Amino acid sequence: MRKYSWNSFKDLVFRNPAVATQDPHVDDGDENTERGNWASKREYILSTIGYAVGLGNIWRFPYLAYKNGGGAFLIPYFVMLVVTGIPLFFLESAFGQFCSQGPINIWRAVPLLQGVGIAMVLVTLIVSIYYNVIIAYSLYYMFASFQSPLPWSSCLSWADSNCSSTPRGTVFNSSSDDLLLSLVSCNVSGVLVANWTQENITCPETDVITDPVQSPSEQYWDRVVLQRSSGLDETGPVVWHLALCLLLSSILVAAALIRGIKSSGKVVYLTATVPYVLILILLIRGTTLEGAMNGIEFYIGSQSNFTKLTDQQVWKDAATQTFFSLSLCTGGITTLASYNNFHNNMVPDSIVVPFINHGSSIFAGFAIFSILGHMSLINDKPVEHLVKEGFGLAFIAYPDALAKLPVAPLWSVLFFSMIFMVGLDSQFTMIEVLITNLCDAFPESLRSKRAYVNIGTCVVVFLLGLPCVTRVK
Repeated sequence: MRKYSWNSFKDLVFRNPAVATQDPHVDDGDENTERGNWASKREYILSTIGYAVGLGNIWRFPYLAYKNGGGAFLIPYFVMLVVTGIPLFFLESAFGQFCSQGPINIWRAVPLLQGVGIAMVLVTLIVSIYYNVIIAYSLYYMFASFQSPLPWSSCLSWADSNCSSTPRGTVFNSSSDDLLLSLVSCNVSGVLVANWTQENITCPETDVITDPVQSPSEQYWDRVVLQRSSGLDETGPVVWHLALCLLLSSILVAAALIRGIKSSGKVVYLTATVPYVLILILLIRGTTLEGAMNGIEFYIGSQSNFTKLTDQQVWKDAATQTFFSLSLCTGGITTLASYNNFHNNMVPDSIVVPFINHGSSIFAGFAIFSILGHMSLINDKPVEHLVKEGFGLAFIAYPDALAKLPVAPLWSVLFFSMIFMVGLDSQFTMIEVLITNLCDAFPESLRSKRAYVNIGTCVVVFLLGLPCVTRVK
């Protein structure tokens, strides 16, 4: 009886015009000689962890946990992991590993649904553009951190009159999570007297004037890093220091992917592991600070609110964060798995990686909230008025807290190095998705020129990112 190989079956299903005739164990010892395979399973696991553990684990999960009941949020978070995260992770891995194709070509078996794969790649393209910009932000802050004192530790020449690191009066709006403070002044006989210190003056309530105050870190972000314009109608020129960081980010990604997974698989030994070491260092430093436990209590401590479990929004946030942090349905998992050996056991991979991803979110939250607890103490402000998400946490609140620590430049360099490497890992896979789909679509003309496809893709992503580093608000 004639025996059909796996390559023969793929040729039948995917109508591959090129039939493999050579021994599958040649060149680099790859089973799939056309596309290549991971040098080791370790590289695949590290690459997948690096892709899954992204910026959302660092700056989004801690805020969601605080917002949705603290420790109580872990229940729906892990329920959604088991119910939706792990099954979908396994499904996407199975698609990629079985077909040894990218997210578009796997749908050749069902051409009617090929648009699903195209949509995945388009989403990845869009995300890779702004992810590259975020990496550029972290690079700029990392370079700026090699100064003592840190440039955002006080109001310097770039600040305006609303900048203050020690405001005289403080007004909190309990319904707002804003970091904004207010300078309190009194209009005496029609003359504005600001920063007055006389304790025996009584100011009528109708004459009290509050001016919004911004911290040095907030003004540094707006006025130095972004150089914000007045609005969308005023685009302004490219901010060149960000454009150069964007270029450096693109060069680093292109260099890491110059030989595809063969080269990126070696880089992730550094970029996927060092962030955990840096988070651990920041956590140890944070827990030694006075007031750190106040922040951790707000995170997942005794103030956890289990009544939140009856709120459907909490479960929605848990599901959203699970999809967001695992990068489901964007083609990355399928692409990485497509370079596995055909008989690789995916079951443990599809359990270990999602659990490591969720554990990383919790781990990072402790490092974030321990520092915020200390900041709450020294600023005499409730922790809830410091908790931000996204850019507000990574580039305003946390840098502001780090600037107040002894040897501040060291902790700032460690923090932004961690942000940089976490973002870089995810960017590796997103660019790999784009390259893989191009090479799979035109194997005869592009697969042998993969290095040029890699460079061209990174150039396009860089150019598309330039409008994001203009001064437009």
